[in-house]
Formats: sequence, structure tokens, C-alpha cells
Amino acid sequence: MGLLGGKRRRRGIWVPARFLLPLLLLLPASKAGAPPSSASPASPRSPDMERQEEEIPPGNFPATRAARLLAHYITAQRGSPSRLFQVPTVLQARREHIPGVGNKYHLKVSLEEALQKSNAVNCTAEILYHHSDPHVAAEVHYTVEGELEINTEEADNKFYNKIKNLSEPLEAQKIPDNYGNMVAEMEPVRHLALVACAYVIWQISTEDTLYNLAQIESVKQVKRKDDYLEFSFVVLLHDMVSQEIIPWHMQVLWHPQHGVKVTQNSRQPKRAAQD
Repeated sequence: MGLLGGKRRRRGIWVPARFLLPLLLLLPASKAGAPPSSASPASPRSPDMERQEEEIPPGNFPATRAARLLAHYITAQRGSPSRLFQVPTVLQARREHIPGVGNKYHLKVSLEEALQKSNAVNCTAEILYHHSDPHVAAEVHYTVEGELEINTEEADNKFYNKIKNLSEPLEAQKIPDNYGNMVAEMEPVRHLALVACAYVIWQISTEDTLYNLAQIESVKQVKRKDDYLEFSFVVLLHDMVSQEIIPWHMQVLWHPQHGVKVTQNSRQPKRAAQD
């Protein structure tokens, strides 16, 4: 008999025809004769998989922390016992999240030489903090708009000749002392340590740290036969976020014509700070 006019049999089971039409109407379209779709539904993308950018208030900690790292980087490149750099003001800041890589900070800052207080110039920079294990130093790129009018050649040469002509190698402890006191003749030594520390701080910094040189525990000059001055420093680095004090050893070469170079550096046991 017809579909609507009689009984339909299948494997010995019969179903009244009047029940078939309502059942067919309840089936999904693909099972009722529509061709199946080959495209699977798009899964929502996680925010972590997309580049995201946001403006940051220039005075907020993430912006000023990245600016401090920029100052360390420039000091490590261009500093000397008579020349250090600082970023007194952050003018603009933007943070870009790069999936699978890290966070990049786009900054516009004012840059100045810290000792002679030269006229500040504008500087644009990109600082990329890698989110990786093992740790990778932040990538820093910067452009200075104009020139910092500083000339430290005379001061650097004076300090160089003074140390070069010492009858005994330089050796000193606790610069400054535990009360913040420091004799004037040790200031260039501390500045040299600041340049070397700037390199170390750039190498070890993450997006969650803010290091500063707290004290030179000890410094010993190493006699050499060439024109370089060499020093062995043990310094105390202060992480202002965690408040941890970290002893760090640095072997440092310096020549007025060739700049500062950290040849070796390593974290030291905590007891080194108590000797």
C-alpha cells in the first residue's frame, strides 16, 4: 500500500503511516534529506592567541619600569665613569601583547645624562620582554631625537691615568658604607660599577623585576700588561619589587677609548653579602 494509505513493514515491525510524517518533521535537516555540511563550526579564539595593544598611562609602574630598563641599556652601551643616563619622564607608553613571544612596550621618553644634567632630548624605544624558559634578555631598540651635548673625555682620562699610575692596585669595600657615606675619590669607581651593573640588569631583568645597585661590597683592581683597566666587583643588587638583595660578581674591563665591557658575571651565594 502507499505511504499514507496503509501500513509500512520493516523487518517484521509495522508502523502506522500516520505516525511517520510527524517523526520525519522532527529529524534534523541533514538527516531528512539535506546534504551534510563539510565545514566544522569555528572554535572561539583565545585572547592569548591574538595580538592585543593598549595605551598605558605614562606614570604607571609598567611604563616607568620599562623606561628604567631602557636607561640601563643605554648606560651599558654608552656609559663611563663620568657618564650615566637616566629617563626622567615617560611621555607616551603603549603595550603590545605578542602571542607566544611576550610583551612589547612602545615608549616615548625624555633622556638625559645623569651626572652633568645635560639638556634632555626625546627618545623613542621598543622594549620586548620575552616570556620564555630559559630566560632571554629583553630586546631593546631606541632612537634619540637630537644629540646629548656631553663631553666626558677629560674626566675619563683623568680617572684612567690616576688608576693606571697607582703604586698598589686599587682595593676597597662597601661603597657607599652602610650609612650612605662615600669619599669623593670613590665616586668614579661607583659610576664604573653602575655602568657594569646596567649591563647585568639588562641581561637578567624580566617584566616583573626592577633592579638597582645598592652597594659595592668589594672592588679589587687586577693588574694587566695591556692598556685596559680591569676590576673584580662584588655588588649587591636590590630588586625593588621583591625587596630581595642579591650578591653579584662582575669582572670588568675599561678603557676610555673602548668603553666598559663585562667579561664575566654570576650570582653569588647570599653569605657573600655578610662577609
